[in-house]
Amino acid sequence: MARDNWRLRVDLEDRVDTLVERLGFDLHDEARELADDLAGSRLAVTREDDTVFVYADTAAQAENARRIVESVLYTEGIAARTLRIEHWLHEEERWDDEPAAPTWEEETLAHGHAPWEVRVECRSRSKADDLADELEQEGYKPVRRWRYLIVGTRTREDADQLAQRLHGRVEPGGELVWEAMPSNPFAIFGGLGG
Repeated sequence: MARDNWRLRVDLEDRVDTLVERLGFDLHDEARELADDLAGSRLAVTREDDTVFVYADTAAQAENARRIVESVLYTEGIAARTLRIEHWLHEEERWDDEPAAPTWEEETLAHGHAPWEVRVECRSRSKADDLADELEQEGYKPVRRWRYLIVGTRTREDADQLAQRLHGRVEPGGELVWEAMPSNPFAIFGGLGG
């Protein structure tokens, strides 16, 4: 059976030790009955300061663990600030209640740089100037280099659309992009050899 990662998060105001002790050893009758449902599950209980985590393989196990913890909290007269089931999001490497970490694109934007660039070679400097003016009217901030333009975008999709329209090439952007050319650094825009 495929295993998943679930956990019960219990944030307490006080008496964390009491809850941890009860979950490890002495359960009262109602909690013991619920725990019998989890026999063989081998749930892991951890503590970080005032937070207790109960890890489970399935949502059903986590729900049963929640009922056991609620029963213990009620019997002991312990108040929980938070009592919720969380699920591990493998693709994002975080629990579903934690904020998503910024993508590299968002981090690059936060540093004032475009994460994606479209590089365009125009027929002449005049054509490059005209295209740059047109793009500026659309809200872009192209960088002009002789008859070449570098146009930053916020997303790969925007870069792909712009590159298709302008017959350009999409590349990762950022503060500094190193071009690795085997022998000819001028081949970047298809010039001198390369």
